[in-house]
Amino acid sequence: MSQPPKTADQVQAMRDGGKILATIFDDLKKYLRVGMTGLEVDNWVAGEINRHGASATYKTAEVGFPNAICISVNDAIVHGVPTAEPFEQGDVVGFDLVITYQGMKTDAAFTAVIGETPSGAVKHLLNMTERSLYAGIDAINGDGTRTGDIGAAVEKVLAGAKLGIIRDLVGHGVGNEMHMPPEVPNYGIAGTGTILNVGDTIAIEPMATLGSERVMTDQVDKWTISTKDGSLAAHFEHTVLITEHGAEILTQL
Repeated sequence: MSQPPKTADQVQAMRDGGKILATIFDDLKKYLRVGMTGLEVDNWVAGEINRHGASATYKTAEVGFPNAICISVNDAIVHGVPTAEPFEQGDVVGFDLVITYQGMKTDAAFTAVIGETPSGAVKHLLNMTERSLYAGIDAINGDGTRTGDIGAAVEKVLAGAKLGIIRDLVGHGVGNEMHMPPEVPNYGIAGTGTILNVGDTIAIEPMATLGSERVMTDQVDKWTISTKDGSLAAHFEHTVLITEHGAEILTQL
């Protein structure tokens, strides 16, 4: 299914919103520290969103998430609900944010280690998951690229790194709505899948683990999705615009 065409103003709103999101993330990385809680981060992020003249998409009635940002700790992969539990040194934490600016949505995520430089298996997990994101972006050759081209490129990196590839959760179109067609899996066969056209905007978001790809949803908060085997997980994401000959990353400075 193709996306509705965007006006030049809508595309520019996504560029501007993407820069706001990237700025918030850049500042968040400097703000994080051991002992801080997810609720503190959430409160700070909500304030920054407002300060930049945007709004927190997750907290809208349409989405129903209780907070401005998803914070997923250690074995949590995505959709983690911020809590009052302090971050400990060495915690592997994913931050996933969607904002609305001038009516248009942008979506991005990163994973960081709290209070120390990643090393060993954790460094491998984060580095290769992020590398797979850029491999997926590099696989976009402009108009006519297929979602399978992206998925195959992501899968090649993650499989080569011997990481668990989350298959139950996928990237997606984004822009007029937070989740739009098409789905963008993190695996696939090049030359297959939905055709992407110039002007389409998608969120590419590889998720990987140090163990199994099997997932489960928290039965208490009904949001947090974690690894079934308790292994550590990582998540990286950018919103990109399909251009004539490639892709423009909207959620970076």
